[in-house]
Amino acid sequence: MPNHALVSVAVVQAASVLFDREGCVDKAVHLTQEAASQGAQLVLFPEAFIPCYPRGLTFGMAIGSRSPQGRELWELCWNNSVTIPGPVTEALGEATRAAGVTLAIGVIERDTDFSCGTLFCTLVYIGPDGQVLGKHRKLKPTGAERMIWGEGDGSTLTVIATNLGRIGGLICWENYMPLARTAMYAKGVEFYLAPTADARDIWQATLRHIAYEGRCFVLGCNQFVTKDMYPSNLPASHELKSQPEVMCRGGSAIVSPTGQVLAGPMYDQEGILYAKLDRSDLVRSKVDLDVVGHYARSDVLQLLVDERPKPPMRGYS
Repeated sequence: MPNHALVSVAVVQAASVLFDREGCVDKAVHLTQEAASQGAQLVLFPEAFIPCYPRGLTFGMAIGSRSPQGRELWELCWNNSVTIPGPVTEALGEATRAAGVTLAIGVIERDTDFSCGTLFCTLVYIGPDGQVLGKHRKLKPTGAERMIWGEGDGSTLTVIATNLGRIGGLICWENYMPLARTAMYAKGVEFYLAPTADARDIWQATLRHIAYEGRCFVLGCNQFVTKDMYPSNLPASHELKSQPEVMCRGGSAIVSPTGQVLAGPMYDQEGILYAKLDRSDLVRSKVDLDVVGHYARSDVLQLLVDERPKPPMRGYS
């Protein structure tokens, strides 16, 4: 059972050190320490913070062709990707242990179980003891993301019971998958994390809708990124010429279980949003709506979730 009636949370709106895994880790450690110094117990970073969300790049791909420069860019991403567990989670674990916080951070994860040639957009959870609590791989990359990231399976539809409460979430446009959201609600998520790369105004309506629908706290987290943050020697950098100077304006926010915005949205700057969340609000909010409880009609509507891992090969003896 949770030990805290009030939970202090921090949402970190910051840019990656683009395509630089070690630089990103150092920045994440510093910002985690900063958030902890302000009393945060749960700290959230954006989607793909390590090593970056490669906005504006096509990786030299068109239907029927791939360019050599695009392959070089892919190699750069692969070389700076994260293994779980591995050196990156160990470094972040040392930081969470020193700070006494629970950390959730978006990474680009390298598959090490099978081909070693697939990358996943992943949200990894690390506890205050420094141990990896779990991870969630994005089920459905959006649009051109499908060219560079694989699809997760139901085995990482993760909600984790912690001493703060039940923590879980979905990444970016997965949050537009009603059945995936329902799976999170059915697992009892209380602190719903929504790291994203979507900075549009309509995303704020999404965050508020999820909070109101699921009667959970929602932490939305995005990056603030400008074009001059990209490395000057980046392969296929010519693809960025037509992009705006502000590549992503942010929009991080924290929302209550009744859809009230408690902090943010923050735009056009790096920074950290803070809020003290009263767990009693979770109970009070469900008197009139509990979409997987008294407001469900399981005699009419049911959700089937396949949580089995889907490896590419199964051996039989």
